[in-house]
Amino acid sequence: MESIVVAIITGVMTLAEVILSNSKSRAVMEVKLDALTEKVEKHNCLVERTYALERDMELVKSDLKTIKGKVA
Repeated sequence: MESIVVAIITGVMTLAEVILSNSKSRAVMEVKLDALTEKVEKHNCLVERTYALERDMELVKSDLKTIKGKVA
């Protein structure tokens, strides 16, 4: 009978430790995921700005060709 009580107490303690460990691990993972999400958002913003710059450069090149054509 005594060994059963000890086994139950040990099982409950082990279960509590596993739950606590998992919650800490999950909290760390959520923090890392938030940081990664922020980096991805910054990267996406940079990519969008780069595309806008490339589009604007094409317009400038086109305007330059037009101006050179009028001058020559």
